[in-house]
Amino acid sequence: MKYDKLIKWLLAILFVVGIVFSFYGFAVGFETNGNAPVDNILYCAYAFAAVAILAVVIGVVVIGGINNPKSLLKLVLGLVVIAGVVAVAYVLAPGTPAVGYIGPEVPAGTLKLTDTILNLTYLLFGASLLSLVIGWVVGATRK
Repeated sequence: MKYDKLIKWLLAILFVVGIVFSFYGFAVGFETNGNAPVDNILYCAYAFAAVAILAVVIGVVVIGGINNPKSLLKLVLGLVVIAGVVAVAYVLAPGTPAVGYIGPEVPAGTLKLTDTILNLTYLLFGASLLSLVIGWVVGATRK
């Protein structure tokens, strides 16, 4: 493909930018120079995430939709399932304050969001373990 070289060079450039920002943070000092190095590394991470999201949107939605328009229906169905899982995790999140926390009061929305993320982490970890075990059992029984 003609995009192979472009992708390789973009990945190399992003890799070098990440290394430069990391070395900058260590050279200047994370603790002595305020938050500037940490902020720069976070901005770099945001840029990497934006590039990744853009690549997924272009690769999956645009190119996948052109090659196979029915794949867009599967994509929408997948997004609905993901939204359903997140909604269930949100509904099950209690949003109770942390036990033994001494400090400023945390807003209820933040507590609810934190519990939702914890529920999603537990649920996805359990699902990944279950899928591994099922995959091993199916693989062993098919041989």
